[in-house]
Amino acid sequence: MSAADTVAACPSCGQPTESGDAFCEACGTELAPALVSTGAPDFTPACPVCSLDSSVPQPVAVTPDGYCENCGRKVPTGRDHVELDLGPLAGVTDRGSRHPRNEDAMALATAETPSGSAAIAVVSDGVSSSPRPDEASLAGTQAGVRVLLDGVRTGDDLEETSLDAVRVAASDLVGLAGPAGAPSATYVSAIVTAEAVTVCWLGDSRAYWLAADGSRRLTTDDSLAQEMVSSGLLDEAAAMTVPQAHVITRWLGADIPEPEAHVLTFSPPGPGVVLLCTDGLWNYLPEAGGLAERAMPGALTDPLGVAGELVKFALEAGGMDNITVVLVPFPLRSQIHE
Repeated sequence: MSAADTVAACPSCGQPTESGDAFCEACGTELAPALVSTGAPDFTPACPVCSLDSSVPQPVAVTPDGYCENCGRKVPTGRDHVELDLGPLAGVTDRGSRHPRNEDAMALATAETPSGSAAIAVVSDGVSSSPRPDEASLAGTQAGVRVLLDGVRTGDDLEETSLDAVRVAASDLVGLAGPAGAPSATYVSAIVTAEAVTVCWLGDSRAYWLAADGSRRLTTDDSLAQEMVSSGLLDEAAAMTVPQAHVITRWLGADIPEPEAHVLTFSPPGPGVVLLCTDGLWNYLPEAGGLAERAMPGALTDPLGVAGELVKFALEAGGMDNITVVLVPFPLRSQIHE
């Protein structure tokens, strides 16, 4: 290993590492782990009711799975607003104005491969009508990004890796099922390389391609609204006004051990940005062209700042749902050990 190749030290053992290493050769520490919206590191969970009740002995304990030991309420987890920034890609997730907690989750990762840099993103929206939706979305993103990152590092087929990630995520959600029912969530992932974008999804969280010319939506919703549009019964604007429009027809859940996910590979014609988002954003701005007008060209160089601006737009438009926005500029910049 030459001095030019030694660009960083292992954060665990201090031994030198080479650009592109995924793990420290000396101690095995992962050098570029995925970031997940698990919550602010300095957040201390507390019951919002019992902690303010003078008749209740303080401090009030919170169980490991997030419930107040005094009243049994679900306690906020610190996921209300999380920002993740890996340089080449970034994301922001927010509780919104009306929901008691954030049931969205996201995970971001980067990897260096023999053919160049790769960026990985997963976004999930817990289904509020199912039990433990916030845990479902978090479990799905954590499992999905782990499989995607491993597949990218080992050079596996990216479409097969994306489908494998969905199957592993579904398996992990089985462990959340209980007497109250099966937790479930939407799921959308993207692997962005120097050549292409591989997208995989279930439900109505979306992926878009945003560019100065030729923006488009990459995913098709698994929803009753989309079924009405596809069958020719209604146009999209009319279908979205139907009371059951947002009922999803495919999802990631403990009740579906073998989910049938969609996957596609898109070859960008030039510079642009991959946007992953939940319906907390696209409810207010569903068209790719409208999103591009707000995001471009700033998202090419400042994905975190523009993701925050899109979340702010959704909040100011009503914030009726949780909001998650991830932006991945294309072409990618090298990130590992920078």
